[in-house]
Amino acid sequence: MELIADALLGAGALGAAIYCIVLSRRLKRFNNLQNGMGGAVAVLSAQVNDMTKALEDARNAAGTSAEQLTDLTKRAEAASRNLELMMASLHDLPEEPTQQSSVQREAIAEPAISTPNSDVPMFLSHRHSHLEAAE
Repeated sequence: MELIADALLGAGALGAAIYCIVLSRRLKRFNNLQNGMGGAVAVLSAQVNDMTKALEDARNAAGTSAEQLTDLTKRAEAASRNLELMMASLHDLPEEPTQQSSVQREAIAEPAISTPNSDVPMFLSHRHSHLEAAE
């Protein structure tokens, strides 16, 4: 009986040794950096690092672009206010005839484009139209 138990124990140990050898070879192939899964993990890790750097660069560029856009918007609003003031001051100019050549007088007398009604403003600001709509 002991002999059978020892034979079975030896066979089990031999089976476990073969199983360990097979697993060891598979694990080596799995972790191989050139062909196995280890190589794929290394490539993916490098790609994640590259994407992280690209994302940071994109965030920095977006922040810079937002600052520039804000600055340009403020400048455009200031220029719009100045143009509105200039247009308003043009309506206040007196209509005195000055010494003009006959060609200039004819051009003024017969405009090529019809003039809009003087009651309707030529340019409207969105800011003013929103205020009037709210009232």
